[in-house]
Amino acid sequence: MTEMQRYSPVRFESCVKESEIRDNWKIVLAYQNEGPGPWLVDLGHKTRWDLQDSQIDDPSQSGLLVPPSPGTCFLTENKLINRMNRTQAAIWHLGMEETIIPDFNGFSDVTESTVFLALFGQDVFHVAEKLTALDLMDPAGTTPFLLQGPLCHVPCQIVIVERHADMSGGFIMTCSRGYADSMVHAILDSGREFGLRPAGETRFAAWVRKVQTQASD
Repeated sequence: MTEMQRYSPVRFESCVKESEIRDNWKIVLAYQNEGPGPWLVDLGHKTRWDLQDSQIDDPSQSGLLVPPSPGTCFLTENKLINRMNRTQAAIWHLGMEETIIPDFNGFSDVTESTVFLALFGQDVFHVAEKLTALDLMDPAGTTPFLLQGPLCHVPCQIVIVERHADMSGGFIMTCSRGYADSMVHAILDSGREFGLRPAGETRFAAWVRKVQTQASD
């Protein structure tokens, strides 16, 4: 029996340098001419779960340690856990390993229903200023932290993973799948003056490793 091919809703008009098939996804590892950054990476193949439960703070129920308050996040072992509200959290898997959804009724797999993008590198928050009124540089937030609100006038979840005073760093965001084309077009158009280009999973993985190493030092 032929397995069904899975497709990200995101399309970049860039020449692929290296790619592979993983779990029926065609994944771009690198594009030609990715440049010095900043970069926009499609993470559509990365597993995302939604957890909703009234006992979300009890790890014995879900098997997952959830951040204590809305807006707070845990980044550990290539997994980003974002507390959204009193009873809901989002779990984003950032690594390449296979994931199995826990045997608990509160979990839903939302991988194929959402857009999943990372923006990181020099001037990335200058790009963000053109896309949203949300304050991604809010000094009250300790990275990683979650903001929920409009980016390109689309309701999004945005996690600021790394940020620096020179407006470099990076964030990861998700929104409804139907906004993929317009979202990517708006982001790349806004970032053109800063040299924003599509990049592949290899560059994203290197950035995540760097952030995790810095956090452990």
